[in-house]
Amino acid sequence: MSAPLRMLALTALASLAVGACDTRTGPDAAAPDVAGAEVKAVKFWEAGATVAWNALAVDLTGATAVDAGRLHLYLGLAQLRAAEAAQASAAAHPPIGGAIGGASAAVLTAFFPASEAQIEAALDAQAAAESWPGAKHQDFAAGEAIGRAAAARVLAYAATDGVGLTDPGTPPLGEGFWIWTGGPIARGPLGARPIFLASADEFRPGPPPAFGSAQFTAALAEVRQISDTRTPEQLAIALFWNVNQSPRSNAAFMEIARELIVSHRRSDTEAARIMFLMGAASFDALIGCFEAKYHYWFIRPPQADPGIVTTFPTPPHPSYPSAHSCSSGALAGVLVAIFPSEARRLAAVAEESSLSRLYAGIHYRFDMEAGLALGRAVAAKALGADLDEVAVP
Repeated sequence: MSAPLRMLALTALASLAVGACDTRTGPDAAAPDVAGAEVKAVKFWEAGATVAWNALAVDLTGATAVDAGRLHLYLGLAQLRAAEAAQASAAAHPPIGGAIGGASAAVLTAFFPASEAQIEAALDAQAAAESWPGAKHQDFAAGEAIGRAAAARVLAYAATDGVGLTDPGTPPLGEGFWIWTGGPIARGPLGARPIFLASADEFRPGPPPAFGSAQFTAALAEVRQISDTRTPEQLAIALFWNVNQSPRSNAAFMEIARELIVSHRRSDTEAARIMFLMGAASFDALIGCFEAKYHYWFIRPPQADPGIVTTFPTPPHPSYPSAHSCSSGALAGVLVAIFPSEARRLAAVAEESSLSRLYAGIHYRFDMEAGLALGRAVAAKALGADLDEVAVP
C-alpha cells in the first residue's frame, strides 16, 4: 500500500475522524458537543444546512447503534423533498435551509429518540444563526413546517421498506459453503424494497471461483499470507474502515461528500440531491449484495483455513461478495459522476475501503472485486434515473 493511499485512510476525515472513532476498535475520543457553542456559531448559509445536518447525523451514529444505510437514505430523501417543496411554495417565503432543518430534525429524532433534546437544540441554533443577507425576510418557521411535513411522508414510507423481515434460511451443507455456528445470521437489507433496482438480483455477480480450484486456492493463499505477515499499516487500514464504512457508519464517505459540496459551492438543494443519491445507491447496492451472499452462501477465508487470524470478529454472514465493497463502489460511483475532477482520489478511497477487508482476513480479493463492480453498476443506474419519477414520497 502506497503512502498516498495510507494518507487517504488516515486523513480524509480531517475534521471528523477523532469524534467518529468507535472506542471498541479505535482511539478513545469524546463525541463533539454538536448542540453546544460550535453549532450555535455555524453560519448555515456558508456551510449549508444539508451539510450541517449530515454531520450531526454522523456524530449521532458514533454514540448510538443504528442502521446507517437506512438513516442516510431517508435523511437524504427527506432533505431533498423538503428543499423541493420549499422551492415550489409561493407562500410565506419559506427558506430552503429551514425546510431542510425541519426535515432533518424529524428524521433524526425518529432514528435517535433519546437525543431529541440535542437535535431540537441544533434546530434552534440554525433558526438563530446568522443567515445570508437575502434571507432576512424569509419565514424560518414556515420552512421548518414544510420540512417536517416532508419528513412525515418519508418516515411513513420508510416504515414499510421491509428491512430485517426476510429470513435467509440456513446454508447448504458441503464443501465451499459458509459454515453456520448456530448463532444469529445477519440479514442486512435482504429482501428490502429497493429505490432504483428493478429486482434484488438485477446486478448479481457471477459465481465465485469453485472451491478447491486453482483460482480459489490462490485467493485463499493471499489471505493467509497477509494474515501471517500483516503490517501495522494494513492493520490500521483494516481498523479504520471497519469503523468508518460499516453498517453503523458511512462516516468516511459522508465527510468526503460534505467537503466536496462545500468546496465546489453546491446549493442546499443540490447537496440534498447528492446525499440522497449516495444513500439510495448504497442502500440498493447492499440489497443486491445480500441477495448474492445468500444465493451463493460462500465460505469465509478463516473457515476455509483456520490458520487465518482476523483483526476483529468475522461478520455472521457469507463471504461473497464483500458488503464493504458493494457500498463503497456505490458511494464513490455517485461522487465520481458528480465531481469528475476528483475521480482519481475517490477511486483510491473506494479501493482502500475494499482492500481493508482483505487486510482484516475476512474476505478474498474476488469478494472485493465483485462488490465494487456491483456497487458501481447500482450507482450508474441511480444517476441515470429521473428523480421526479422515482416512486418515493
